[in-house]
Order: sequence, then C-alpha cells, then structure tokens
Amino acid sequence: MSKALSVDVRERVVVAIAAGSSCRAAAVRFGVSAASAVRWVALSRQVGSVAPGPLGGGRRPAQIEARAALILRLVGQKSNLMLREIRAELVKAGVSAGIGTPWRFFDRRRMTRNKSLPTPRSRAARTS
Repeated sequence: MSKALSVDVRERVVVAIAAGSSCRAAAVRFGVSAASAVRWVALSRQVGSVAPGPLGGGRRPAQIEARAALILRLVGQKSNLMLREIRAELVKAGVSAGIGTPWRFFDRRRMTRNKSLPTPRSRAARTS
C-alpha cells in the first residue's frame, strides 16, 4: 500500500509556490509530481492544511453496516443465497451495491459463503 508524503515536504512545496515558484518548478525541486503540487496548493487554500487524509478502508461500509440486520436475516432464512441475490435485496432496500459489497460484508465478519456442489453419484449406486 502506498504511503502519503510527509506534511513537511508538502508544506515546503506550498511555501515555494506561494513565494512565486511555478507548481512544476517546485515539484521538480522537491522531487514530487506536478499534479501533487497542484493538489496540495488547492488543499491548502480550501482546508488551510496540507495534511493527508486517511488511506485505505472501504468507501461506504457504513451504508451496508446499517443494513446488517437485513443481510443476516436473509442468510438466516436461506443459508445458500448467492451474493447476487443478496445484492438484489440491498438494491430493493435502496442501497447502491456492487457484487463485491456483500462479499466484503461477510469478509469483515469472517463468514464464508462457499457453496458445496453436489457430487455425482457413483456408478455402483446408480445400477442397484
């Protein structure tokens, strides 16, 4: 996973740009991308700080966690539901969800959703 550059480097880039350097020149001077320099200046103007935001994690797990009772009830009623069926129920409940959404829900709870396929009967059992 990537790591955010230090606040010290970010502040130096923003100060250099505020002192009259172009974003591109400041980026080259400090060894960062020009796009990062532009983003940090914009962040400094909007928020007043260049501190990085949180990295990683789900973008919207709170929406799904709010429907945890619904998902667990569905699984309790029919244990062999497919992920796409759970997703369809979430969509009916008004939650925008992809196929990975229920998978991550179960992964956070360390619940497996493996399906066991029926095995073919042996030839001896069929002839008797």
